[in-house]
Amino acid sequence: MTDHGISQRKLDHIALALGSRSQFTQPTGFEQLHFVHQGLPEVSLEEIDLSCEFLGKKLAAPLLIASMTGGPIQGGRINHYLAQAAQNTGIGMGVGSQRIMFLDPASHASFDLRKYAPDILLLANLGAVQLNFGFDENHCRQAVEMIGADALYLHLNPLQEAIQPEGDTHFKDLWPKIAHLVQVLTFPLLLKECGCGLSGELAKKAAEVGIAALEVSGAGGTSWALIESQRSTDPLRRQLGETFANWGIPTPLSLQFCRQAAPKMPLIASGGIRSGLDAAKALAMGAQMVSVAHPFLQAATESPEALSARIQLFLMELRVAMFCVGAKNLDELRGKELIRF
Repeated sequence: MTDHGISQRKLDHIALALGSRSQFTQPTGFEQLHFVHQGLPEVSLEEIDLSCEFLGKKLAAPLLIASMTGGPIQGGRINHYLAQAAQNTGIGMGVGSQRIMFLDPASHASFDLRKYAPDILLLANLGAVQLNFGFDENHCRQAVEMIGADALYLHLNPLQEAIQPEGDTHFKDLWPKIAHLVQVLTFPLLLKECGCGLSGELAKKAAEVGIAALEVSGAGGTSWALIESQRSTDPLRRQLGETFANWGIPTPLSLQFCRQAAPKMPLIASGGIRSGLDAAKALAMGAQMVSVAHPFLQAATESPEALSARIQLFLMELRVAMFCVGAKNLDELRGKELIRF
């Protein structure tokens, strides 16, 4: 794979993620979960406090702009808009896979976000499978240092790699390498899925080796099987992506599995979270943070103003949900009951 090929792949991902056939056709399951409304919440809307601390950083709200892109000019422009919005609203942000930075020096500018967002929680990102293809702790350190990040995601995407025409599918013997990174790196290491969810078994193992946090990225939002299917010119591979279009653990179920298996593990909920109400439900289920991609990507391709408005709406939705259940802060929200019907 040449650096030009990776750049084109990232452009394809942006275009297809915004297309009409990029999303799961099955719902996440959040729509089946309902709070018990409090007609007299005994709290003022103005006093609702969304602030929190995560990985040693103070944030205005428990919200991350999810890892999405970087590399090509369009990806750089989107990243710059996202970083500015995160700085202005006091939330965090992850970047897309930085593998391209090690192949194409020209791509560095698209990840140079600290000049736009000097204060935010910023998460670097590399594919865990690359540890089987020559990447090691030095690449991890460089990924963090080159962008001034606070921590590093290792993303897990076996289904996407299996469908992707250029996919790397050698996922064997990665746990010893991940455990070694935890021991030698001086910054937090997180694991995240890419739309298929994390199991309780994986969460338990992650806790045992010392992973700092997990992002579940469950089924119900963007389907990378569908996206990679549309990128392929091979009819068999295109059908393969269609077969697995709705594969994965729905986000609420993945949260439940991970919380039961690793009670003390900090969890980031993502995967089909489309509103602040969805976020409130995920936080009530035990997530410390929520991470959102598609709604913010869509807005970022329109204008910085559209992106800012979309984030403000999301935070207003979260605040109103907390108001209507009588939770004046996030600790109180996590004690609120959800019923299923």
